[in-house]
Amino acid sequence: MKKKIIKYLLLALLVCFFANSDATVWQVGASKTYKVPSAVSGLVNKGDTVEIDAGTYTADVCYWSDDSLLLKGVGGFAHLNANNTAYGRKAIWVIGGANNIVENIEFSHCHDVPALDLNWAGIRLEGSGLTIRNCYFHDNDNGILGGSAGDVLIEFSEFSYNGYGDGYSHNIYINHTNSLTVRYCYFHHAKIGHELKSRSHKNYILYNRIMNEATGTASREIDLPNGGLAIIIGNLIQQGPNTDNSNILGYGAEGLTNNPPHQLYVVNNSFVNQRGANGVFISVPGTTELLKLYNNIFTGSPYTVLSGTPVTLDSLANLIIPNSANVGLDSLAIYDYNLKSTSVAINKGRNPGYAGTFSLKPDKQYLHPENFMPRINIDSIDVGAYEYSPATYAVENNILKNVSFYNDFINKKIIVNFSDNKSSASIFIYDIFGRIIYSGKNTNGNTVWNYNGFPEGVYFVKVIANNKEYIKKVVVN
Repeated sequence: MKKKIIKYLLLALLVCFFANSDATVWQVGASKTYKVPSAVSGLVNKGDTVEIDAGTYTADVCYWSDDSLLLKGVGGFAHLNANNTAYGRKAIWVIGGANNIVENIEFSHCHDVPALDLNWAGIRLEGSGLTIRNCYFHDNDNGILGGSAGDVLIEFSEFSYNGYGDGYSHNIYINHTNSLTVRYCYFHHAKIGHELKSRSHKNYILYNRIMNEATGTASREIDLPNGGLAIIIGNLIQQGPNTDNSNILGYGAEGLTNNPPHQLYVVNNSFVNQRGANGVFISVPGTTELLKLYNNIFTGSPYTVLSGTPVTLDSLANLIIPNSANVGLDSLAIYDYNLKSTSVAINKGRNPGYAGTFSLKPDKQYLHPENFMPRINIDSIDVGAYEYSPATYAVENNILKNVSFYNDFINKKIIVNFSDNKSSASIFIYDIFGRIIYSGKNTNGNTVWNYNGFPEGVYFVKVIANNKEYIKKVVVN
């Protein structure tokens, strides 16, 4: 009997090996055989990879029908500028296959100029399941639209200025998938529509920056109109003065028609209302089974924290402060909601426990733009999206003078140049799970990380000098 089992296992392994060995890598670019993505979209098969050289591809739209494809830009973003065209009057890319991955792609200017449909998109999801990683969607009628099954993951990506302006198109609009996970993303300036809208049965919205900022006209920052399970942790959520809706987070506004349980967990977020008129931070229907509010900052005046009375309300250690200047945030003007050393939020939180087996205690925090870093609790947990740290964090600006980064794609090296702070600068490389995979000191003003042999994907370079930190996201291809 044991011999038979071993025989079948070996046979299964051989089948998997030969199935995977058939996968093809298709290369697209100005110097390649296939000049545009649409040239290979009808040729690929299940499990293939399409590598698209960095550059701009204008008015090239297509349909992807196969499953388990990896569609990625190499050497930087591959920019798909639709120039107001769409495949099938739907999107730049219509994805019909299951469980595809899209990385390092910029989708822009997919507008319904004839004004007949009003819902063209960067991506129209018609298949089951999708992963979006390190992508940029802007100036489309919708960033991403669709979905009816499977699990959707969106991470390390930016969505801005999407929306036709009619209130029915959004930065993203995910339909009735099994689950949606959005993490380490930056949403801003949706045009009249929502920054993030999802009808998914389960929603995990973790460590994002979701904002109107000074000039945005978006409606809700988060809209979950059909309820279900929703876990919202560690987000920076701001409503600007020009918002089109007084409600910031809406849950179940169109009826609790998703699969139960209808439970909403809102933990360690920083909510800032700058609308200047009566606002509502959270709105729920009375049939909501459970609303758990722990360790959130609610600030800005005038406002209502909660509209609606759920069946069970579990609320603890939230800071409700009308005058935002009294919270102790680093800078409201530049949307930096890190805590000052004098903040009233320090050590005022409580352990939020679990939602089933899902830990609600934040272990990360958003790092702009489209990054995260580990969240380390020194004493008691702090209230809001950030744990206070005496170090100064800087992203995409030179708090460390003359720090520069160069990605040598040919020789597969990240070169970090320290022309200042030579005697004390250190470097750490983190993977997307927050694990340190490399550490070292600078040598003659430079540190080199040779990433040959490391998996492709997103990494974070952290430089430490004179009690200051500089963190930058890099993409390894």
